[in-house]
Parts: sequence; C-alpha cells; structure tokens
Amino acid sequence: QVQLVESGGGLVQTGGSLRLSCTASGMVSAIKTIGWHRQIPGRQRELVAQFTSSGSQLYGDSVKGRFTISRDNAKNTVYLQMDSLKPEDTGVYFCKAALGDNVPYPILKGMDYWGQGTQVTVSS
Repeated sequence: QVQLVESGGGLVQTGGSLRLSCTASGMVSAIKTIGWHRQIPGRQRELVAQFTSSGSQLYGDSVKGRFTISRDNAKNTVYLQMDSLKPEDTGVYFCKAALGDNVPYPILKGMDYWGQGTQVTVSS
C-alpha cells in the first residue's frame, strides 16, 4: 500500500502564501501520478495540481499562475507552493497518488490513495 502524510495548512490573509507538503511511503515505485485536490464546501472535489505519468505538470484553471507543484524524489515528497491566496481558495486540500502497472497483483492497478487532508483558510 501507499501512505500519504500531509502538512503545511493554516490561516493566512488575502494575498498571502502557504506551502503544503506530502510525503509518500510504501510502494512508492508503483506510483504513476501524484498531486493535490481540494474540497470547497458546497462544491465537488476538484483538481488543483498534479504530476502526470510523464512528469509534466497539470493545473486547475482557478489556480494557474498562482500555485506551483514541485517534488523531491530523494525525500519522496511533493510540495504545493500557493501564492496570491484568495478567500475562494479556502477548503480542505488532499494529496492523492494513483498506482500504475508496476504492482504485484492486477487488482492493484490504477488504485488511488488519499492523504488525510489539511485545512487552508484565507481571510478576506
């Protein structure tokens, strides 16, 4: 299995910055994609930023130009740098990893793993 541990959430003012961290353990070599989603109250969970299987970066339209995803493979850690934060960014942010084909059993192919979530609150 894959374990995801998140940190870095908190309370900031409009225009401020936060950096979230997600550290993976377990079958790290089997991870195909990894990134961040968020849950805003009253809305469906949405993609924030993600590394694709080819290593390219994918961003949601609402955060393009303000958020940056990065990683440190030696530490098995993915980061989300959030700048120019707005009240509309308030919500719970989740780290998510998906497995590829390098797994011991076919049933594990494509399985998703989620972190516990971290709260981000931006005051107006």
